[in-house]
Amino acid sequence: MSKIKLFSLSLIVFAFISCGGDTTETNTKTVGKNSNVAPALEGNTSSESSAAKDNIFRLNFSDPPTFDPALVTDTTSASIIVEIFSGLVTLNKELEIIPDLAKSWDISDDGKTYTFNLRDDIKFSNGDKVTAGDFKWSIERAANPDTGSMNAEVYLGDIVGVTEVIDAGGSLTEVKGLSVIDDETLEITIDEPKTYFLAKLTYPTAFVLSEKYVTEQGENWIDQPVGTGPFVMTEYQIGQTLKLKPNDNYWGEKAKVDGIIMNLAGGVSMAMYENDEVDITGVGLADLERVKDPNDPLNKDLVNVPPQFSLNYIGFNVNMPPFDDVNFRKALSHAVDKEIIADKIYSGLTKPAFSIIPPGFPGYSPNIEGLNFNEELAKEYLSKSKYADPATRPRIIVTIPGTGGSPGLDTEVISDMWKETLGVEVEIQQVEWATYLQDMNRKRLQLWAGSGWQADYADPQDFIDVLFYSKSDVNHGNYSNSEVDDLILEARTEIDNNRRFLLYNKAEQMIVDDAAIFPLWFDTDGYALVKPWVRGYEFTPIIVPKFKDVEINS
Repeated sequence: MSKIKLFSLSLIVFAFISCGGDTTETNTKTVGKNSNVAPALEGNTSSESSAAKDNIFRLNFSDPPTFDPALVTDTTSASIIVEIFSGLVTLNKELEIIPDLAKSWDISDDGKTYTFNLRDDIKFSNGDKVTAGDFKWSIERAANPDTGSMNAEVYLGDIVGVTEVIDAGGSLTEVKGLSVIDDETLEITIDEPKTYFLAKLTYPTAFVLSEKYVTEQGENWIDQPVGTGPFVMTEYQIGQTLKLKPNDNYWGEKAKVDGIIMNLAGGVSMAMYENDEVDITGVGLADLERVKDPNDPLNKDLVNVPPQFSLNYIGFNVNMPPFDDVNFRKALSHAVDKEIIADKIYSGLTKPAFSIIPPGFPGYSPNIEGLNFNEELAKEYLSKSKYADPATRPRIIVTIPGTGGSPGLDTEVISDMWKETLGVEVEIQQVEWATYLQDMNRKRLQLWAGSGWQADYADPQDFIDVLFYSKSDVNHGNYSNSEVDDLILEARTEIDNNRRFLLYNKAEQMIVDDAAIFPLWFDTDGYALVKPWVRGYEFTPIIVPKFKDVEINS
């Protein structure tokens, strides 16, 4: 969720948990349009590994930049937050919008007013009652600039009054479009009828916090967060471990495990899996041939992981030289042979991207014409650029997330192609993940790689509008095209989805033609290992709450 997803293709291509020695690969890898389950979930209980010793699910993870739903901007944080907190509605594993803390809702005839009826006697994890007032306060808190949310306008801005609160700089706190009818009834009014509005409420920015608890605890509330999700956090040691246990006050079916233990200290994930230190791991290229061998003991645990809805790309800040020149951006885009990188470096296990919306995603079009590899075109565009002369060309720094290890191999190869084909040299700068996110969100980066965008809900608005509308806070590259804006605004209120998708496709083609970003890879099938005693762990293409369904059979 919040979409900024960390990619580390050079070490772990399709692993879904930290794998190999790269402790920067932090987010759970979610996959496939139709959820898959491990072979063990369908009756395979044989394994050479020792039996599970307790009812704890163990996995590798990494430190989340935040536990605050209002502040989440990355999949690492979101993967934890959806287990601890919740909202009015949620997504199930089939990516359908289903009731969560709201048992039902009604939509007015004009499509602008949503009336949510909360479940009876729902409680926070500390036992306090959840009221409609808590929801109103939580949304207003997210919109308040003092909170510092980077996503409030993107995901809540359709609600009447949210933009006014954001723009007021703290002098206005009440959102007009939120009305508490009674403790169990919340009314939300949006500015125009929008088919995707309910889906936005599945995003953490709309999740509920306890007004009483947060107010009483002040800034320290996040040290022991109180939520409404299926789990509560019991321990967090930065860089060491994160522990969850079932929420006794959860309204729905209780979690089947006694706890979740996440290792944050790094290590070689495959070795940890073989030593029964973790119950699940991704499979990198170095181990893939071995574990695919039917004679290898680990082969019984091997799971095919279908692709998730994400796009890996290199970002250009079009307000910063030399990326303010469309010809320079096009020159870089045409100078890279993504097909040969996919084939020779990643053994065909990654799919080159030339558009924005991932294959299989609603609104995907195979007819988008991308900026394909063409050395002559690349040189031609460079010659047209005002930065053609290397003597006067500004210094170029590509920022990637990391903590001192080797840059991603794809980043190095792409840099080499730019240098060999165009004579364009870039410097690679690594920064810690939280700093990377902060600088990206504040639009400080000139050129960045190593991350991507993961869908939060199944609608092309979540890619085209959120990433490329000129006034979007998540438009990290400051891209602006008035024709694209007009198409996006028209699509927002178009009720006919077929026409709406065509509007997004038209905007998508313009964005690609402008080289607003440099698309690299779409997710493809990958592989994972899951212990035979683990049941109920399913893979989904979007982050959804899933730990409560996991079972450990010793």
